[in-house]
Amino acid sequence: MLSSTRRELLQQAGCGFGMLGLAGLLQDEGLLADDSLGSRSLNPLAPQETHFKPTAKRVIWLFINGGPSHVDTWDHKPGLEKWHDKSIREYAPEFTNTTGFFKNAVGNLMKSPFEFTPRGECGKMVSSIFPNLGKHVDKMAFIHSGHTESNNHSPALFAMNCGMPRMGFPCVGSWVTYGLGSESRDLPAFVVMSDPKGRGLPKGHAANWSAGFLPGVFQGTHLSPTGQPIDNLVRPAQMTDITQRNQLDLLKQLNTIHREQHAAESELTARIESFELAFRMQSAAPEAVDLAAESASTQKLYGVGDSKCDHFARQCLVARRMIERGVRFVQIYSGGMENQRSWDGHSDIKGNHSQFAGETEQPIAGLLTDLEQRGLLKETLVVWCGEFGRLPVAQKGAAPGRDHNPHCFTAWLAGGGVKGGVTYGSSDDVGYKAAENKVHLNDLHATMLHLLGTDHERLTYKYNGRQFRLTDVAGRVIREIIA
Repeated sequence: MLSSTRRELLQQAGCGFGMLGLAGLLQDEGLLADDSLGSRSLNPLAPQETHFKPTAKRVIWLFINGGPSHVDTWDHKPGLEKWHDKSIREYAPEFTNTTGFFKNAVGNLMKSPFEFTPRGECGKMVSSIFPNLGKHVDKMAFIHSGHTESNNHSPALFAMNCGMPRMGFPCVGSWVTYGLGSESRDLPAFVVMSDPKGRGLPKGHAANWSAGFLPGVFQGTHLSPTGQPIDNLVRPAQMTDITQRNQLDLLKQLNTIHREQHAAESELTARIESFELAFRMQSAAPEAVDLAAESASTQKLYGVGDSKCDHFARQCLVARRMIERGVRFVQIYSGGMENQRSWDGHSDIKGNHSQFAGETEQPIAGLLTDLEQRGLLKETLVVWCGEFGRLPVAQKGAAPGRDHNPHCFTAWLAGGGVKGGVTYGSSDDVGYKAAENKVHLNDLHATMLHLLGTDHERLTYKYNGRQFRLTDVAGRVIREIIA
């Protein structure tokens, strides 16, 4: 029987420990082949098996950029009428001027300037700014107890999109396409549309639809709001189909040789696939975004042609055409940069929210109707949400507005296995803070992934020696809103 002292054992195993350390260092420096996609490396967007049977196959996220006021949209607060024009410190002594963003403009509590009436069979109290969308409340599950950490747009946008209040992390759409792949080979798996009225991109710009440390093939494809939706979609007149195909074949051969010599450069696989996808998109994408094939009645349903909402109506209709053709994730931003160019109603909350609701509510109502009529709603998860809510106090000015509120926001979900006509969680009497059954944005993300058949704790990616996930080390599935 052989025996070894502890010193002899360490001497014999020491080289092995060193090799383990060396392997970790080489991995961190990108000098080992990245096998994170396994057999998917040849087609990283190939459809993937889910962890369990999904109720939703695709997502349309209507991002209400700027932070919509929950107490002026979906979260009816009779208590605000009782407390109107009184100091919030009488109601909440812990309130400080730094809760919002403009600490020198804090006014008294302010009731909503909009009338609320019961809508649908569920009797949901809905603001008068949603005359069309209010007809669909029996399809929606409302969350009135959402909360986040940041009261500043950029970090709050990153948090809502990526689960972290700083840039550099993959967004929800990237995690979804990484986990599930795409049902279309001719269109991007993840599409983003932004404000086309010259009001700019949301704060943080493309970092909101970035793939972060995931392979670049999973990042969102931004459709330009004006002109050609995708750059270089139309090839030069002198370029024939055969000529372009020959060029791509040669490029692919050269890139493949380079990839074999530099196996650790996983980005090259995404680049090769992006060239091939771009070639296929030259025929598929123009057809997908061409609304001429839609009937006049369908276009009217969305509000196409109505100067008030035509731009958003077209984007909602394109979203339906995209998911119909296998696109996995579509995100549409309502509004551009801060203040009056988005739902960021620091002044004149009545005018601001009336304007942006007028731009969006008929198109969204049309989208829900159209999806249901086509049998697509039951497999399509529709999400309405911004980056945070707004305070129940007035922000001082000639026409009072409302400041940022990270302590409470409202979101609603429809389709994709969600219960309709239900409400989960609540805010306090004036809508200052989430009160009952609080929902963190990690919980919202976990629920979205669950509806897509994905366990948020198992959807991980190793980066810098650590396993990351969208919900980090938190997240609870809100099973109470799942049918």
